[in-house]
Amino acid sequence: MSSVPVPRPARTWPFAVSTLGMPGLGLAEACRLAEETGCDGLELRAHPDTGVHTGLDAAGRASARTTLAEAGLQALALAGYVRIASPDPDDEVLAALRAEVSLAADLGAGYVRMFPGFAGSSAEDAEELVARRLAEIAPFARRAGVRVLIETHDSHSTGSAVRRLLEAAALPDVTGAVWDTLHTWRSGEAPQATFDALRDHLGYVQTKDAASATDTTPVPMGEGGVPLTAVREVLVAGGYPGWISLEWERTWYPEVAPVEEIIPAARAWAKAPS
Repeated sequence: MSSVPVPRPARTWPFAVSTLGMPGLGLAEACRLAEETGCDGLELRAHPDTGVHTGLDAAGRASARTTLAEAGLQALALAGYVRIASPDPDDEVLAALRAEVSLAADLGAGYVRMFPGFAGSSAEDAEELVARRLAEIAPFARRAGVRVLIETHDSHSTGSAVRRLLEAAALPDVTGAVWDTLHTWRSGEAPQATFDALRDHLGYVQTKDAASATDTTPVPMGEGGVPLTAVREVLVAGGYPGWISLEWERTWYPEVAPVEEIIPAARAWAKAPS
């Protein structure tokens, strides 16, 4: 990794990178990498591999927050792994989500990312299940100052599907969505349709590129099939004001290039229009 800081370009959106792309680094090294490559923040994968997880004690949480602050980085979100519509018992799902909300608050992150994870076949059942669970967690999240966001993923991988879950819950102040641009594209939803569905719910946007809709091996921005130009045009035209986060999935694909080689093109994608 180069020790020479990369100049920060003018850009429309603040830019973060996910620690999913930095397997084994730990938080201090992840912060150093993000700072040196001109990022504004980190999307923090909740896992012991990253040094950020719900098992951290009070001292560990305070140390992590200090590490982020000293690097001048915002903790954008805690990328958790709760599946809000999973078939597991309510108490198990909600206990895991409370733990992640508490950790996010202690780190100064405004969001917790969740997956849908619905295993049934009825859309109405999914909506009722998610609405019940979000209603239960809402007072706790509101007190913590954290919004819980459902990612366009697995059982609900389009903006329109996630919107139905959020509208059933009707808790816009503490719920929202993460737009994973890969999964909406793989599901056949056009960028404009995704944005129209989620514009009132968007917490942040995850950007990435992949070889194809059937081969999700990560490739550098602009070298794969994800319609990144169209996504960017839609966000600019729609006046999107939030964060962009690069999710480079090197944890799952260890053979791909290090994330520091991918960040420059991703940051360029997030530059302000000329």
